[in-house]
Amino acid sequence: MEREKKSVAFISVLAAIFLTGFKLIVGFLTGSLGIISEALHSGLDLVAAVITFIAVRISDKPADRDHHYGHGKVENLSALIETLLLFVTCIWIVYEAISRLISGETHIEVKVWSYIVVGSSIIIDLSRSRALKRVAKKYNSQALEADALHFSTDIWSSMVVLLGLICAHLGFFFADSVAALFVALIVIYVSFTLGKKAVNALLDTAPVQTYAKIETALKGIKEISDFHDVRIRTSGADTFVDVNIHVHPSLNIQEAHNLSHKAEKEILKLVDRCVVHIHIEPEHGTPAEEAGK
Repeated sequence: MEREKKSVAFISVLAAIFLTGFKLIVGFLTGSLGIISEALHSGLDLVAAVITFIAVRISDKPADRDHHYGHGKVENLSALIETLLLFVTCIWIVYEAISRLISGETHIEVKVWSYIVVGSSIIIDLSRSRALKRVAKKYNSQALEADALHFSTDIWSSMVVLLGLICAHLGFFFADSVAALFVALIVIYVSFTLGKKAVNALLDTAPVQTYAKIETALKGIKEISDFHDVRIRTSGADTFVDVNIHVHPSLNIQEAHNLSHKAEKEILKLVDRCVVHIHIEPEHGTPAEEAGK
């Protein structure tokens, strides 16, 4: 598992290095703000890919004396840093694009290399995005998921830049700056999506879908009369669950213990990479029974 995550993250670093360098060279040669903004976007993708590579190397380390819940939060922190980097990109792109539109200095040179670099970017980004999504889904990795979103964003932004280049080739040079603004809007949207998910994980916000799965698992066990105080926290790819269940007071210790294991197995069927702690309590009697005590 760890080897596959490291491999896909490392290849993404190499892809980001190539795309950043290629876009910068062509962008400065042609003066295209759209391509330069794409180069900066890819540059931050490179930083994000490096952060992701480091994060996946650390996150799978087992729990130790100082990290009782493991090191999974590193992945959530990595995703948050990537979000902040994307916002930095947006600030520069929006400022430069608006400045060019206001000043009227929008002329660029559209060369064959402009189309080659954008076309190459779309192909490479599509390949990396699919590979990262597959591994992220397989191992429930938020860091790899964030990296996949970075490359997915590049696909759409590259297509917008490509459209801008075509318009500029026809003499509508302002289209390049307009395309850069659209890139910024796309980046802002993805940044918000990534940031919200990362912050929720870091603040231990309980996942609604996970709670529903746990509720379904416990309600399906007839020996459990009631449950409460369900607590859920995520740490990278891992989920930690604490819950109190009520059982019939006539059960002996072994029977209650076996029932807790049954409940744990049912939860594990629905929630991947989950650590479950169950506290057992005797169920409350009926009002008549309570009065007779």
